[in-house]
Amino acid sequence: MTHDGIDAAAGPIGIDDLSFATTQFVLPHTELARHNGTDIGKYHIGIGQRAMSVPAVDEDIVTMAAAAAAPVIARHGTDGIRTVVFATESSIDQAKAAGVYLHSLLALPSSTRVVELKQACYAGTAALQFAVGLVHRDPGQRVLVIASDVSKYDADSPGEATQGAAAVAMLVSADPALLRIEEPSGLFTADVMDFWRPNYRETALVDGQESISAYLQAVEGAWKDYGEQGGRALGEFHAICYHQPFTKMAHKAHRHLLHCCGEDTDEAVVERVLGPTTAYNAVVGNSYTASVYLGLAALLDQTDEDLTGRPIGFLSYGSGSVAEFFAGTVVPGYRAHLRTAAHREAVDRRQTVDYPAYRELRDNSLPTDGGDHMLPAQTEGPYRLAGISGHKRLYAPC
Repeated sequence: MTHDGIDAAAGPIGIDDLSFATTQFVLPHTELARHNGTDIGKYHIGIGQRAMSVPAVDEDIVTMAAAAAAPVIARHGTDGIRTVVFATESSIDQAKAAGVYLHSLLALPSSTRVVELKQACYAGTAALQFAVGLVHRDPGQRVLVIASDVSKYDADSPGEATQGAAAVAMLVSADPALLRIEEPSGLFTADVMDFWRPNYRETALVDGQESISAYLQAVEGAWKDYGEQGGRALGEFHAICYHQPFTKMAHKAHRHLLHCCGEDTDEAVVERVLGPTTAYNAVVGNSYTASVYLGLAALLDQTDEDLTGRPIGFLSYGSGSVAEFFAGTVVPGYRAHLRTAAHREAVDRRQTVDYPAYRELRDNSLPTDGGDHMLPAQTEGPYRLAGISGHKRLYAPC
């Protein structure tokens, strides 16, 4: 397969459609700073965050995923979709894949395989690459890839300001309308305890400095392998979408990559490559597996110039740690297939909450007694978690 993603048997394979959704509520960082007495510059400038999405009590990774995927199904139908790959590190069940609930809500055919993938924030890229492989084997098939997460840290901890929530749905097919996925990929794995969440905890454990160091190590390792596999030169990329636990981490990562390659690390150079890729993440917060692809959505939606034929790099990182660097090329006519207005509306429609309301939402937990518990209707999105009964989650359209 060549750099442009063209294969003699399957033709180009990549992202045919992309849609994202987020939550009902939003907490501005000005409100968080007012609560804890932090200089707002620490948030706006230091970590590059301005707001964080906050789920309603009747929203979770499934409702966001369904809201993201429904427009894709409405546009393309279900014919040829024989696989759903759901990537998340906010899993709602130790056995049943979240995608099975999604399968039901979207009325997908029974002749579908559904699986859930996990490796911290990296799993969305694993799902995308698995999908590309399936389409390569059978070019008539399409794969629905979902990345959906709610990031949650201990209250008043350093990680609290990086919380967020979103879901991205991607339809992967031959002859894609948005982006051709290229070969090769650069890969990196190291056993690092920078961020992890044992089964008995609702919130993650984080070593902040170790996490930054592990990320930068993974960037360097994945890029080195990408070059050894015959990948593009760094200067060829028009933009690079990084995993964004906070948007300034993308800046740190790109400066580190430039330094490793002996290139100028001036902030203007960094901004030229990252540019609009941070626009959505800055106001949504960390969406874990969805983060890189929220960056892609922002790049396509926010860039005025025509990106046709431009190579885009992707650095996907998941703590613990696994990383991958790969590339894609923007397809002619891509603008006709964008969902810019819907994406901006998803961000703009959120209702602002103050800190006490945010804490009430954040501290809400589903009962674990196996009884019948119906949830109040808060979300104005298309799907909601209606309740829990006999330890079973009950989902419904709104």
